[in-house]
Formats: sequence, structure tokens, C-alpha cells
Amino acid sequence: MARRNLFQPPPPPDAASTAAPTGDQKARFPNTGAMSGVKSTLKDVASNAVREISVDVIEENGPKDRLSFTDADVLALAKSIKAHGQQVPIMVRPIADKPGHYKIVYGRRRLRALRSLGIPAKALVRSLSDEEAILAQGQENTQRLDPSFIEKALFAAELTTGGYEQPVILDALAVDKPMLSRMTKVARSIPKAVIEQIGSAHGIGRRRWEELANQSRNDSIDLEKITAMLPLDATKNSDDRFSMISGAVTQALKPKAAGKSEPSPTLSIKLGDGTALAEVKETARALTFKLSKADAPEFARWMRNNAETELTRLYEAWQSEQQPG
Repeated sequence: MARRNLFQPPPPPDAASTAAPTGDQKARFPNTGAMSGVKSTLKDVASNAVREISVDVIEENGPKDRLSFTDADVLALAKSIKAHGQQVPIMVRPIADKPGHYKIVYGRRRLRALRSLGIPAKALVRSLSDEEAILAQGQENTQRLDPSFIEKALFAAELTTGGYEQPVILDALAVDKPMLSRMTKVARSIPKAVIEQIGSAHGIGRRRWEELANQSRNDSIDLEKITAMLPLDATKNSDDRFSMISGAVTQALKPKAAGKSEPSPTLSIKLGDGTALAEVKETARALTFKLSKADAPEFARWMRNNAETELTRLYEAWQSEQQPG
């Protein structure tokens, strides 16, 4: 069954539903004829028409699909609306426990501009569930807007935290499961305060955001501290702010990379006749002895049975050497 497009009005009734009622139907549903047609028409008009609603009764809470827009963005849109009128309606849905009040589905920037002008909003009113509202929000983004990767990632993380089912999130963002996983990982690895300072960064794709997220997660980089030290206000370009932070993180990692010692080469221990006895390998976390069962199987078996005793003896011998005089 095809998914209903939430931007389209409900389909017109089919012929069967508009056919003249039978005798039984007349007896069961006496409210037919002209009055029934009037009620049906009013219902269609109410569900499909664009209405004017006071901005004071529209609430803006709910998941956000865009990073915060600036006052300049709102001012520019307000000027356009003042000159040409509101060309594109917003979408709202009624609040069940607050009659006469509505919750925004999409069109937050338009709503903010209309608030600044003090004029009512032209709005489509839809009685939508939480899931349907999220789908409508995502569909509008796909059709009209061009959210950046990080905006989609934040939206995905917020929906996941909000308890929305995965199929709903996938449909709203038009992505698959692996991409949803990557988006939420990025959004949770980079502090939201840093993302908001960078902005939408439309020119920065997934790979660069993932690289920054990996650096923050794997190398214990304090992104907020690094960001606070940068002159981000000097540039109005969101992409440049990302590059500035990314470059600072790379510079911060260089001393750590330089301080890492090269791993020691594997030590091969052989007997006088050339028999391979063991290999000793050192990593950052462990010193590993590997005895050869092929060349010295009996010794390997003996060492297995006496490892605790021999290693304790060696440790005590080492300890005695550490004591002064």
C-alpha cells in the first residue's frame, strides 16, 4: 500500500460512495440528501483550505530539522512577506488538550517572520499523529529545502532520542539504516554547542564530519575548549568555521602523534642449533611470549605447567635487583 503524501489533500470520494442510497441505507441513515451534501462539502473545505491563524496560538516546540536561523534570515524573510505577502503556507496541527491552539509542523522561520510583523499566519491545518507530523516535516524538507548533512544528523539524533520508531525516522529523512547509524554517531560525538557555532555548513559533506567526530571520540579532544579559543566571529561563512575548527584539531593532535613511540620489533629466541624456541612481541598494551609447539613441544608443555612458578620467580628476582645496595 503506497504511503499517503501528507502535502496532498484527501482524495475525492469514489463513485460508489456518492451513489444514491438504497432503501435500507435511507432507513439506517436518514440524514441524507441536500443537508448531507452540505456537511460533506464543509468537511472537505475545512480539511484542505489554507486558513489564517493568529501567531499567538501557534507553539514552536518539537523536533527541529534545521539549525537555528539568524535574526538576519528572519528579517530578510519578513521584508519579503511585507512586500509580497506570505506565498507559502506553514503547516500546523491542533493541540488536543488546548482547544484553539496549534503546534508547528513545518515553517518555523516563516512563523518567526510573521511574529515580527504581527500578522496572522496562512496555515494548512492537519490532524496528524506525532509520526505523521515527522513524516510531513521530512517530506517538506525533501521537496522545498536543502538541509545539510549535519542538520539531518541532528534531526535524526533528536528523533531517535525522542523515541520515534526507526521506520518513521528512515521515511522522514529518506535514508537507509547504515546512513541513519552514521548520522546519529556523528551528532552524538560532536558537542551540539560546537555544531551550532559552526552552523549548517552546506559545503561540508559526511566524510569530513565523520573525521571530526572520530577525532573527538578516539583522541579525547576537547572540541568545546578548542572552539572557544578560535576567532570564529571573524568569518560569516559556516564552511570556513568548520575548516578553522578542523584545522585546530589536527594541529592539537600532532604533538600526541609525535610522542608515540615506534613499536619494538618482534624478538625471536633461538637455541644454539637454530631451533626456534619463542617469540617476544611488545605492543602499547602488552608483552607477549609465543612458544613454538612445532619446534619445542615438550618445553612448551613444561612451561604451560610451570608458568606460574617461573614467572613469580622471575618477578621476585627483578624486584630484588631494584632494591638499593
